[in-house]
Amino acid sequence: MNVTFRQLTYFKALAEQRHFGRAAEVVNVSQPALSVQIREMEAALGQPLVERRAREAVLTPFGRMILHHAERVLAEMQALNEAARWRGGLSGRLNLGLIPTVAPYILTDVLEALRTGDISLDVQVQEAKTDRLIRALQSGQLDAAVMALPVVGEGLIAVPLFEDPFLLAGSAARLEALGEQSEALRPTGLGAAPLLLLEDGHCLTDQALEVCGRNRSHAQIDTGASSLPTLARLVAAGFGLTLIPELAAVAELRAAPDMRVIRFAAPEPSRQIGLVRRTSSQGEEWFAELSSILARVGERLLNAARLELAKKKEPAPKTGTGRNTR
Repeated sequence: MNVTFRQLTYFKALAEQRHFGRAAEVVNVSQPALSVQIREMEAALGQPLVERRAREAVLTPFGRMILHHAERVLAEMQALNEAARWRGGLSGRLNLGLIPTVAPYILTDVLEALRTGDISLDVQVQEAKTDRLIRALQSGQLDAAVMALPVVGEGLIAVPLFEDPFLLAGSAARLEALGEQSEALRPTGLGAAPLLLLEDGHCLTDQALEVCGRNRSHAQIDTGASSLPTLARLVAAGFGLTLIPELAAVAELRAAPDMRVIRFAAPEPSRQIGLVRRTSSQGEEWFAELSSILARVGERLLNAARLELAKKKEPAPKTGTGRNTR
């Protein structure tokens, strides 16, 4: 019997996708090539692993038993590779994921900081929603991912990086309509004001609904925007209010000059940004180094954002209109 590592990888992908075509896409081979490897694996083991149906591939009882062994072997092999790869700390190649409401506002500074520490470090970045990043972490496609906490996923561990406060954003008219309550505003006190949020799948949407005490069935909830830049332009044009992370506020204010932001009364609502990895990942030194770099960059950017936003609130200096007389 001679079952190869490649065959185990293909078989695991087939078990997860339940379809030869989709499994072939996952492992980046043609469908015929994957089918050949599965048949050779079945021949080596002496029994069918899958039932080949018209629209799906279903594991046989024997296939389910073999899958358990395959996953264990692949996990051990991945741990072996990681142990060798991270033996010198944060070096070599790093596969890093970031959620879309963080990546555009932090990535350039993070890459610069990483390259400053080791110019030879090869950083591969994936920007995706939380669910996709979790799957990529669990499958070993990513080494670590930056996302909002808490994270629900088997076999994952997270460390907090920084707190990112939420600001209330809207047009000048929308914010002025809040009247005197804006001085002591809480997220639950927005009344009947229309709230615009990102489309489902963004963790920011769930967090905004939670802090505002609303749910998706609320009459004044619109969860259709695909990105924070789109959301900023909609609220700048007066279509409603939104919660925007302070990390993103300065960049979006520059891109949408008609948008205004105000702070909520203390304690300010916020999201906690963290770094996540698999519990089975080998070597904690690289993870500690990476989290330290990300935390420093995040705090520096947030401090700069607070200063910039404070300047925008300062009244313009008065200029005299009369002529001086002596």
